[in-house]
Parts: sequence; C-alpha cells; structure tokens
Amino acid sequence: MDILRQGIVEKKRRNRWLLVAAGVVAVAAVTAALAGLDPAAPTVDRDTVWIGTVERGSFERQVRGHGTLVPENLRWIQARTSGRVEVVHVKPGHRVEADGVILELSNPEITRSAIDAENALRRAEAELESLRVTLVSSELDQRARVAELDAEATRVTLEAEANRELNTKGLISEINLRSSEAMAKALATRQEIEAQRLEMNPKANSALLAAKEAEVEQHRALYRLRAEQLDALAVRAGIAGVVQDVPVEIGQEVAPGTMLAKVAEPTLLQAELRVPATRARDVRPGQAVSVDTRNGLVEGTVNRVDPSVHEGSVMVEVRLDGSLPEGARPDLAVDGAIQIEVLTDVLFIGRPVQAQENATIGLYRLEADGEHAQRISVQLGSSSVDAIEIVDGLQEGDQVILSDTSRWDDNERIRLR
Repeated sequence: MDILRQGIVEKKRRNRWLLVAAGVVAVAAVTAALAGLDPAAPTVDRDTVWIGTVERGSFERQVRGHGTLVPENLRWIQARTSGRVEVVHVKPGHRVEADGVILELSNPEITRSAIDAENALRRAEAELESLRVTLVSSELDQRARVAELDAEATRVTLEAEANRELNTKGLISEINLRSSEAMAKALATRQEIEAQRLEMNPKANSALLAAKEAEVEQHRALYRLRAEQLDALAVRAGIAGVVQDVPVEIGQEVAPGTMLAKVAEPTLLQAELRVPATRARDVRPGQAVSVDTRNGLVEGTVNRVDPSVHEGSVMVEVRLDGSLPEGARPDLAVDGAIQIEVLTDVLFIGRPVQAQENATIGLYRLEADGEHAQRISVQLGSSSVDAIEIVDGLQEGDQVILSDTSRWDDNERIRLR
C-alpha cells in the first residue's frame, strides 16, 4: 500500500508543475502580444478644439495694432517767462480762438523792465531827431560860410585886378599891389577848403546819424523783447480749438518752459497705432488701414512709421480719410488693421495657436473617418492677423486642429468624440 501511495503523490506533483509552466508560458505570450500593439490614442472632446479647413484663393495679409486717436493739430503751450498764475479764464473742454487768453501771469520785474525799455527808446528817438536838426543846421551854416567866402573872394580878386592896372599907371605902389594879390590868394585857399568841408558834410552827417540810429535800433530791439515778455504774461491759445488740459492752479509760480495748457482741434484727428516690432517690418507709408473706433470703422492710410522701437512695438501714424463716427475724440482707444498685401491662388487656413510665419510646425489632420487625427509636419508661409499661408504638408479641403495641442505632443494620433 505504501508503494502505491508514493507513485500517486509524485504524479500529482508532476501535473502541478506542468500547469504552472503552462500558465507562465501563457502569461508571457499575452504580454508579448500586448507589447506589440500600438498604445491607445487619447480621446479628445470635439467641442473643446478648434478645427479649420484648408482653402485656396486670395489671401489678404494684415497687421493689427492698438492705439489711440490723437489730434493732427495739437499745441502744448509753455511759459515763455517766469511768473505767478493770477487768473485762469478757461477750463478743459472750452473752445478758444487762436488769440484767446487761457490764463494770465504776473511778474512785476517784467512790467518794470518793459516801462524802462520804452522810456529809453523814446529818449534815444528824441536824441536822434535832435541830431538830425543839428546836422541840418550845421550844413546850412557851412553853406552860408562858403557863400560869404565866395563873395569876399570875388571882391578881393576884383580889387587886386584894379590895383594891377593902377600900378601899371604908377597910381599905386608895388606893396599895395602885392598885399591885395596875397589877400586874394588867401581867400581863394579858404574858399577851396570850406567848399571841400561842405562837400564832406553829408558823409560825416550820415556816419553820425548811422551811429545814433544803431543805438536807437538797439533800444527798440530791447523794448520789443520786453514788450513780448510782457505780452507773454497773457497766455494765448495760438490755435483755434478745444482746451484739453490746464495743469496749473491760481497762485502757482511757474518757470520758463513750464507746461501751462494743451489745445487741440478735435475735428482733425489721426490714429497712432502700436504694432509689434516683429510685424512692423512690412508696414509702409501709403498702405490702407481700417480703424475700429468701437463705434464704427474709419478708413485711413499709413502716413508715417516711427524708425525706433519702444517697449517691443513700433508707432505707426495713420491719416484718417473717412468721416469720424459720433463720439470720436482725442485719446479714444482704437484698433487698426493694416493691409500689407493680397496673395492670389494660395493655400491658407485659420492661424493655429502660436504659429509663426515661415516656420514648420506639427498639426493634427483629421482622417477620413472624422474620428481620428494624425500628427503631420506642415510648412507655413506668410501670415496675417487670423490666417496663414500653407506652403507644404496640407491640401485644399484638409481639416486640422488649430487650437493648442501641446498636451498631446507625445501622441502621433488622437481620437475625437
């Protein structure tokens, strides 16, 4: 009996090992089969992604910028002299004419200097007039003196000739003849000198008058300067428009160069748009612009592109050609779409998230079943605000996911539900 029982035990042990071995082989086979299968595609809710379709046709490139409306004719009024604010005649929002006084300053020193300069000018002008009279009188005296010498010289000459005839007849001595001839010669010399002096009088008088007139002009220029400083105490608008700001108060002391007021013509506005520096390289003067004022669209034209970059953007000045909608005013926030160019007969699609022009990116293209999307490489070309050109990788009619798919970058295929 013992021998029989031992054989049965060994047989059961052998069968158990066979079952274990078979189980191990089966598990290994299943594991190998599963390892050979592709990983399951992640499932994505179709309503959470943005799907676009590749189109062929005309593609308008645009650059968008944000900015404000600013007056074409804007004037910052600065203090031309120091002073104290005495009166503020108008406040922001009031309309003024070009010669309208916005505020008045006071400065006793300027007032006194203007009075002194005016008195000095009047005194110099009086002295100039007195000099003119004196010079005219002096010239008349010289003319009278020359006339007297002419008469005297004529008399002495005639007397000398008479004495010469008498001397030949022995009626007058030689000494008397020589004396009369010497006197005639002396008078002739004096006559010549005084005639030369009379001839030079105009030049001498002109020199004296020129010196005095220069002095008067110097006083006049000083008076004009003082008068302008005095007039500048009444601060005028300079242009017709609406007062935008008066950043000073009554009693405030201001120095030359202090900003006193800002005046603008509100009906003549232009847009200043800030365009990202990376997109501004294609912007040129003359390009058409559509400006959104939040209350209507206004057509315009690029007038100027600032050459410098400020905080990553470039300022583009837009001249508005159309009529402004109601409510448009300076400093109103606006958006603008600048039309760069129109590409014809090209493939394009809505701009994918974070897509850059002339770059190659991965996009998920929907398969024929409409339930799966395969990741492919797509080469992009020129871009616009909300669309971009397809250079390679897609065909007309292809549908791709345009929204952010970065969380599925490790999967070549996804499933839409």
